Amino acid sequence: MPPNTTASTGQQPGKSGRKKGRRARLIVLVLVLALIGGVVYGAYWSISTVRASFPQTEGSITLDGLSGPVDVKRDGYGIPQIYASSDEDLFMAQGYVQAQDRFYEMDVRRHMTSGRLSEMFGKGQVDNDEFLRTLGWDRVAKEEYDTKLSDSTKKYLQAYAKGVNAYLEGKEGRDISLEYAALGFSNDYKPQKWTPVDSVSWLKAMAWDLRGNMQDEIDRALMTSRLGPKQIQDLYPDYPYDRNKAIVQEGQYDELTQVFEQGDGTSGTGTGTSTAGADEAAGAAGAAGASASGSTDTASGSGATALQSQLSGLYEVLEDLPAAVGVNGNGIGSNSWVVSGAHTITGKPLLANDPHLSASLPSVWYQMGLHCRSVSSKCQYDVSGYTFAGMPGVIIGHNKNISWGMTNSGVDVTDLYLEKLTGEGYLYDGKVKPFTTREETIKVAGGKSKTIVVRETSNGPLLSDRSDELVKVGKKATVDTAAPDRGDGYGISLRWTALEPGTSMDAVFAMDRAADWDDFREAAALFDVPSQNLIYADTKDHIGYTLPGKIPTRAEGVDGSVPQPGWNSKYRWKGYIPQNQLPYEYDPARGYIVTANQAVVDEDKYPYTLTTDWGYGTRSQRITDLIKSKIDDGGKVSTDDMRQMQLDNSSEIAKLLVPKLLKIDIEDKDVREAQKLLEGWDYTQDADSAAAAYFNSVWRNTLKLAFGNKLPKELRVKGQCLWVDPVNTTGPADEVQKVRECGQRDADQAQPDGGDRWFEVVRTLMDDQDSDWWQTPKSGSGRPAADNRDELFKRAMIDARWELTAKLGKDIDTWSWGRLHRLFLKNQTLGTEGPGFLQYILNRGPWKLSGGEATVNATGWNAAGGYGVVWVPSMRMVVNLGDLDKSKWINLTGASGHAYSAHYTDQTGKWAKGELLDWSFSDEAVEKNTSDTLVLEP
Repeated sequence: MPPNTTASTGQQPGKSGRKKGRRARLIVLVLVLALIGGVVYGAYWSISTVRASFPQTEGSITLDGLSGPVDVKRDGYGIPQIYASSDEDLFMAQGYVQAQDRFYEMDVRRHMTSGRLSEMFGKGQVDNDEFLRTLGWDRVAKEEYDTKLSDSTKKYLQAYAKGVNAYLEGKEGRDISLEYAALGFSNDYKPQKWTPVDSVSWLKAMAWDLRGNMQDEIDRALMTSRLGPKQIQDLYPDYPYDRNKAIVQEGQYDELTQVFEQGDGTSGTGTGTSTAGADEAAGAAGAAGASASGSTDTASGSGATALQSQLSGLYEVLEDLPAAVGVNGNGIGSNSWVVSGAHTITGKPLLANDPHLSASLPSVWYQMGLHCRSVSSKCQYDVSGYTFAGMPGVIIGHNKNISWGMTNSGVDVTDLYLEKLTGEGYLYDGKVKPFTTREETIKVAGGKSKTIVVRETSNGPLLSDRSDELVKVGKKATVDTAAPDRGDGYGISLRWTALEPGTSMDAVFAMDRAADWDDFREAAALFDVPSQNLIYADTKDHIGYTLPGKIPTRAEGVDGSVPQPGWNSKYRWKGYIPQNQLPYEYDPARGYIVTANQAVVDEDKYPYTLTTDWGYGTRSQRITDLIKSKIDDGGKVSTDDMRQMQLDNSSEIAKLLVPKLLKIDIEDKDVREAQKLLEGWDYTQDADSAAAAYFNSVWRNTLKLAFGNKLPKELRVKGQCLWVDPVNTTGPADEVQKVRECGQRDADQAQPDGGDRWFEVVRTLMDDQDSDWWQTPKSGSGRPAADNRDELFKRAMIDARWELTAKLGKDIDTWSWGRLHRLFLKNQTLGTEGPGFLQYILNRGPWKLSGGEATVNATGWNAAGGYGVVWVPSMRMVVNLGDLDKSKWINLTGASGHAYSAHYTDQTGKWAKGELLDWSFSDEAVEKNTSDTLVLEP
């Protein structure tokens, strides 16, 4: 039975000409008047200071290093289309233009990826820098640049860096952005030149936020302090393959060879045997250790205490890390699907994509086109789409022949290891091996530098070294006889594919110039980290899907779902799945492919384990149903149909629960009034829906009562305190002295988060009306106890009524989902940590949003923490392969990172309404929609 707990109360688009100029002058005047008021450090900022960083978008600029003129044509939203006559000129201009709009964002990102945030923001970032230095992203990126990337990719990266540095030449920080002017009050930081490695490092940050199941691995281990194996299994139910279809249904993988690709100096034959890892630190050439059928060491029993303590401390370190493109790895998903010409009104494919990432200002994405005036061996690119400021090329988009989209595959490419430490090193197969060590010096703005020592085992860096508390806990840890003697304690190391140099940057350029499916597959094979679901369509009416990535293989019985003993070679990775054996699908007979983070393949149709933690397929199946409802009767799908599908707000969990909720007898007239909102509701979560507001509150309170109050404190929301039975309690229940425990997680990362894993948990328990999970004690405020499912639902309905009364008022006629479900856009540095008035200057919002968790229109919220929007469709696009100029796109914010540019958030209002902008591609269409033209001259 779950532990007994009792709650304690505790624009429009910018236009050229006079109108745009008047608006800019007015905005600048308002800002300057506010600054004259002395709110920001009592300083006077002149109009010239505020406007100094606005980019020049008309006329001409001379750039040393260009071989010919380059045209930069911006539309009414400031989105640039670049035209050049050589590859080097094209990417140099890309660097220059992105720096014009977004250099401050680029600079912050490179300081994050290299563990140098303290250089910009002072001692408050030292802990983050220590952790990021331990991971060593920039070191891996440099090795990648030096040893793995092609000569052409290096040439493009160098050209891009040259363009960025041409923009920086001769500029002070205040000439680059408003944020630098603000930083100038507290330190003497000056932006440094851009390097090619700065661009490569950003892919490591992207990979970190898309790293797979590491969070589930931590959570499962932490749950063991209060829940038994069966209870944890209840909270991680099996994927419903019979109900929510996998991505690959008619696809294949190339015939399996008998030998895995080599990894760690090891190989395996077949899927059930393995040999031990090579002894790298000792330089041994052969393999040593036990087979997969040998020792059954686990970090269990009293040894699990060490693991839980370490992981709790590790999570505290992780949750403070700046998110690169997501919410520190939590909740990240995406939608992408493609429909073949047989089912579209154009007779050619339509492809949609909307990646779900944390809301940031500016948006993580940057829209642009890169066009060779004449495509040839000298100038190979004619591509348009979304990229990251700080990276050359286009990440998602289309060229004149093909289009592609991405969703996170969720494959398991990380493992945590519990390491047995001694004064001399770490234990491995009965022997002590020395650590690999290096020193890192962290410079601190306004303070003294700090030097740390990074230690690595053969599994990877010791993350636990970054917390003094973890070291103390490790030394005091108790373990059972299955683990080694305590000695100097335990640590946690990380094995992760992105800590090995790879070729993902090569893949970006190869995809940008791919002309057909074969080219695309070859390009995708280079995209080793992060592993993504890639969908494809071309102008010849072919569609496809492929799963690339460096995906590890493990010994029989080891699935990477929980941290493993690092002292036993049995648990080492055995190699990687060969690229030609990864799943793909091409022109399936059904005529469409849907990817939305669901299982890639049915588990009984593929010999390798990709992960044990798929998304549960709620969004993917809803998209599939929407497509089928359109085409099963012979209908044809239009571009606008694809857009409408992206905006689908239907709540799948409401369809399951509302019929049950309506059958519950409610005596209280106020609660009954709220219950009536659900009568006749179509389960659509529109921003103006009172029924959606009430249902989501009932769902949140159901999760809290049934599961949240029974989870360990490490997973609950900070400040949420409960009276609980002590762990390992013995004796009669009525004699147990309860203890008060308070949650430890940030609200947007706590559990239960309400995502579709929890949909599946509740669905699985629905028929077991007397399950222990449905039981909850009387609340401290006197609300009734529950002994079964319907009693708990009734309690949740009561709690929801009074929660919304407190938040929205007693009159339910004034309730709406959008009043609860709001989006605030915050500048990711000074907008969260800066002085209050500076935050006011840099931040925007709120917007009242439709959609919800595990909805196609995935405006995600965390049910444990509240109703605010924590991740969003970070962009939306629909590519029309029949006429590329009829494609549509939108960004979350705008092209500019300058707070008072007309293009700072000029797309957000339309994005919130679900509108899309015209996406010009041909020379004629681009010229027709050009507002400003800048010529870059050699």
